Amino acid sequence: MTKYSCVNCNKAYLIRVTRWKCDCGGLLNLLPSQSKQENDHWTSDRSIWRYISSMVGRENLKGWQSITLGEGQTPLLKLDEAEPNTFVKVDFMMPTLSFKDRGAVVLVALAKQLGVKKMIADSSGNAGTALAAYSARAGIDCDVYVSANTSPSKLAQIEAHGAKIKAIKGTREEVAAAAQLAVAEEQVFYASHVYNPYFFEGTKTYAFEVYEQLGKAPDAVLIPVGNGTLLLGAYYGFKALLDAKLIDHMPKIIAIQAEKCAPLVKAFERQELIAKSVVNEGTFAEGIAIAAPARSKQILEAVRDTKGTFITIAEEEILAARKMLAAKGFYVEITSAINYAGYVKYATTKDEVIVIPLCGAGIKSPT
Repeated sequence: MTKYSCVNCNKAYLIRVTRWKCDCGGLLNLLPSQSKQENDHWTSDRSIWRYISSMVGRENLKGWQSITLGEGQTPLLKLDEAEPNTFVKVDFMMPTLSFKDRGAVVLVALAKQLGVKKMIADSSGNAGTALAAYSARAGIDCDVYVSANTSPSKLAQIEAHGAKIKAIKGTREEVAAAAQLAVAEEQVFYASHVYNPYFFEGTKTYAFEVYEQLGKAPDAVLIPVGNGTLLLGAYYGFKALLDAKLIDHMPKIIAIQAEKCAPLVKAFERQELIAKSVVNEGTFAEGIAIAAPARSKQILEAVRDTKGTFITIAEEEILAARKMLAAKGFYVEITSAINYAGYVKYATTKDEVIVIPLCGAGIKSPT
C-alpha cells in the first residue's frame, strides 16, 4: 500500500483524510508500494488516465471514471514555420482552461475514494477553479481560499461550479495560512496542489504526452514556476521515462520567474539549497507570484539535476510577449505569457528542440 513519507525525517504515514504534512512540519512525498510503475501498459483512453499505470498510488484512484472531464491529451504544435524545432503545448485546452486540471482530477479522485465530504483549497485562481469543477462532479463540498485581488474571471469560474469563495486580504502566503487554519479547525481534506503529492502524479502526465507526441524527449522545456506544480510534475514524468529507458536523456528545465517575485532565482544564483522568502513587489504574473514556495528545495534540485537554469522576466516583457503570442493565434492569460517571454530571452541553438507550455486561457485574465 502506498504511503506518505516526510521529506525531512522520512516518517511514513497511512493516507488519511486529514493528513497533509508530517508531525515535524515537513512536506510529504509518496512512498510507493511494491507495485512498480508500468510505462509499457498505457491504455487507449484519450485523457491523462491513459497513464494511470505510471501513477504512484494508483490503487487509491479507482473511481476516476466518474470524475474525469476528459482532461489531457492537449495539442503539441509548432510555434510557427520559421521556428520548426520550437513547440507549444496548448494546455489551456482543458475543461477549466488551465493545466491545473491534470493534478486536480487526480487529487479529487483520491478524495472521492477516501470518502471525503468536504475539501478546502487555496489558490491564486486556476487550481481553485479546477478543484471546484472536479469536486462538483464528485459531489464533494469545496471552499476555495483566494486573494481578494484575484482575477474576477477566475472567481466567476469558481463560483459557477458551486464552490464557496473565501477571499482573504493579504499575501498568497496569508491566503494559504487561512486555509490551513480552517482545515485544522474543521478537520477536513486539504486539497492542496502544493502539499498533497498526488497532484504531481497528475502533472507528470504532461511529460508523458510530450514524449508520445514528439516521439522522443525534447532538449529543453521552458516552464513558469511559482509553487512548482508543473515543473516538478514534468521532472518526475521525464525521470520515469528515463528510468524505463523510453528516452535517453533528461530535458533541461528552464524555469521562468517574474523579476518582481523571484525567490527561486535568487536561491539558484546564490547556490542555496532552499529559497528564502522575498517580498512580492506585485506582478502581472499572478499565477506564479509565490514569495515563499514550500517545495523550493525540490524545485531547485530538479533544475540543477537537468543542468537547467532560471530566467527572470520584467513586467513590460510579459505584456509584450502576450501580444506576440496572440499575433501567432494563441491568446493566453497574462501569467502564461511569461513562458514565451522566457523563450525570447533564452539562448537557444538552431537544432535544439524546445517545448513551451501555454498554461492558461486568455479569458482568465481581466484584460
